[in-house]
Amino acid sequence: MNSKAAVIANLLLVDDDRLVLATLGEGLSRAGYRVTSASSAEEAIERAREQPFDLALVDMRMSGMSGAELSRRLLDEFACCTLILSAYGDLDIVREAASHGALGYLIKPIDVASLVPALESALARAKELLELRSTRDQLSTALRQGRETSMAIGILMERLRIDRDAAFARLRDSARAQRRRVSEVAEDLLRAADTLNSPGNRG
Repeated sequence: MNSKAAVIANLLLVDDDRLVLATLGEGLSRAGYRVTSASSAEEAIERAREQPFDLALVDMRMSGMSGAELSRRLLDEFACCTLILSAYGDLDIVREAASHGALGYLIKPIDVASLVPALESALARAKELLELRSTRDQLSTALRQGRETSMAIGILMERLRIDRDAAFARLRDSARAQRRRVSEVAEDLLRAADTLNSPGNRG
């Protein structure tokens, strides 16, 4: 077994079996990982609110919220991917875990020596996926801001009876004067237009 992880990863270990939690937690800590343990899905969510994790290792069957549901929430709410640990290898369960964003599915009992290679693979995949997700979010934001800027330019063209270049120049000059982004000034203009066009402000 690799005695030390090349880059120290911050792991969230979730299992309602306290013996498993203690054994795996100690083993992963010795292998060089930072490990935070949680004995329930609810506690895991609380830990995720307190700090970011590179990956969560989650037991599939726990009382209350299932491991699959926890995986979905960790990904959606905290951008944390998961690796599922379970005593059951049923194909339907594997598919359920994958559909909720789990990067892998390991059958217990599993020792740390066997876990580390799968863990390192999942960490690398999680990093790739979250980078792609970040790029997608940035693109979405850029497209939204572009639409808002175009709409604001259209409003200025209509109200001031000027062409597109002149309208953009007005927007840009206003942004410079306020030391703000063009997209932020465009958002303000759209909000003001919405207020003026609301039923309570019409004739």
